[in-house]
Amino acid sequence: MALKDITLGQYFPGDTIIHRMDPRAKLLLTVLYIVALFMAKGLLAYGVLFAVLALWVAVSRVSPKAILRGMKPILFILVFTGILNIFYTPGRELWHWGFLTVTVEGLWSAFFMVVRILMLIASTFLLTYTTSPIMLTDGLENLMGPLKKLHVPVHELAMMMSIALRFIPTLIEETDKIMSAQKARGADFETGNLLQKAKAMVPLLVPLFISAFRRADELAIAMECRCYHGGVGRTRLRQLKYQSFDFAALFLALALCVGIFFLSRPGL
Repeated sequence: MALKDITLGQYFPGDTIIHRMDPRAKLLLTVLYIVALFMAKGLLAYGVLFAVLALWVAVSRVSPKAILRGMKPILFILVFTGILNIFYTPGRELWHWGFLTVTVEGLWSAFFMVVRILMLIASTFLLTYTTSPIMLTDGLENLMGPLKKLHVPVHELAMMMSIALRFIPTLIEETDKIMSAQKARGADFETGNLLQKAKAMVPLLVPLFISAFRRADELAIAMECRCYHGGVGRTRLRQLKYQSFDFAALFLALALCVGIFFLSRPGL
């Protein structure tokens, strides 16, 4: 797996209707889609959700290759989850060897679990691909606004999440540069057993941590020089405002959740 395959946190600028949507609406849409995913049962329900996701990708004009490339880092999790569901789901036995048993229900459970994870991650990718970190921060802070009454540091939490997303591509690029420099000096990150590979990562992790701490210190100094004091009295260049399309999309998302609930009832 190449580091360039990790696309979480990247933003692809565009002028589509998805890019222009209010970030709060996109956050709520993603949450409602995930809720519908966890309610879904059966091929029909998953087929409807896949069609909605495909429509979302088409309208946003995000390259499907970028989404598929971003799935590579979770390949191990998908395989591991599928194997657990195949061998540890009770039901009608298909194959048995020792303590391992494959059942019909296990195969279906593994299939639906893998599909659910893939669509869940794809929907979150679309959120970050079509929403800039600044707009995502503003949307999160606005949605979590009621928690301020409970003295929850909403602005600081939203800022930390935004900075973390923003610096994922930067750290990946830094890691790639350090790996290239180490390989030029004779380092080998690919051969050997698991323990040897882990030891080979030490020369990579130490300079990466030093670089990350240096960037964090530079960012803190830059924020202090610009008189940043948190969210108290802070204004925004762009005020968030729901448009008619945002309300329509949220209504359709609620209708989707209700429809998936009825489609997933036993007997359907």
